[in-house]
Amino acid sequence: MSPSLFSAIRSGLKKTRDALAGKIESIFEGRPVLDEETLDELEAVLIQSDLGVTAATSIIDSVRTRSVRGERMDAKGAMDLIEQELMATLGSEAIPLVQADAPPTVIMVVGVNGTGKTTSIGKIAAMLVSKGKRVILAAADTFRAAAIDQLEVWGRRTGCAVVRHQEAADPAAVAFDAYQAARARGADYVLVDTAGRLHTKSNLMEELKKIKRVIARECPSAPHEVLLVVDATTGQNAIAQARVFNETVGVTGIVLTKLDGTARGGIVVAITQELGIPVKFVGVGESVDDLKPFDPEEFVRGILRRD
Repeated sequence: MSPSLFSAIRSGLKKTRDALAGKIESIFEGRPVLDEETLDELEAVLIQSDLGVTAATSIIDSVRTRSVRGERMDAKGAMDLIEQELMATLGSEAIPLVQADAPPTVIMVVGVNGTGKTTSIGKIAAMLVSKGKRVILAAADTFRAAAIDQLEVWGRRTGCAVVRHQEAADPAAVAFDAYQAARARGADYVLVDTAGRLHTKSNLMEELKKIKRVIARECPSAPHEVLLVVDATTGQNAIAQARVFNETVGVTGIVLTKLDGTARGGIVVAITQELGIPVKFVGVGESVDDLKPFDPEEFVRGILRRD
């Protein structure tokens, strides 16, 4: 990863780093002996950062075990151990977007209103275009005219064609037409925007299934990705959303937005550990370049290392 890219991620993770690394340092300050009170405080900090109970418990058990073995466990030792545990959970390599055997690659994007779904689609499109790829955007959020208009703004900004129908049209029909257009025009990618819907609304979730079925009829391996956009500031609610969307349409990757606006960036770990769904992109700012491919190593460094 380039220094400038790591700098952007590090800057975007400042709130989480201050809450996690900063508090861990203060817990160990002036305490030469690791006692149960210190462990309880450390566990509370890990949970407050939304790493999840499973990860927090595992880390505390490892800290206790190493301390019993006689290893020095000060703030640095604890953070070195936490870094090892998080890397074991997240893996060491970024997981790229799946590529279709033959273009176009179809990426269906889902999520609830307010997570930054359509904006994330625009930013992913810009990222792909910068690599020389031809992208078509499908305005399958037909419930709101404003959503269609927003996607067309991104289309103009990125130079991508937008396939749209009238408001209240069948979203699956839009996805179908976008796929056909992509094949006819030799496009590399189709990004399908869908209506922001509450994960508790079963009728709307059924509509997502229909969109997926219609795409699959045209290309059995499609959609090649189903990306769920979640807002990092919602914390543990993001896991509840991911669980229901995954059960409904089989989520293949997470786009985690607004990491720069929260001290709870540990939700990346909780989602990965509890659901086994990889985080593929993280949003660390408002500009078009602030949606970054998720790199586990740089993420862990970004939330733990204050130097």
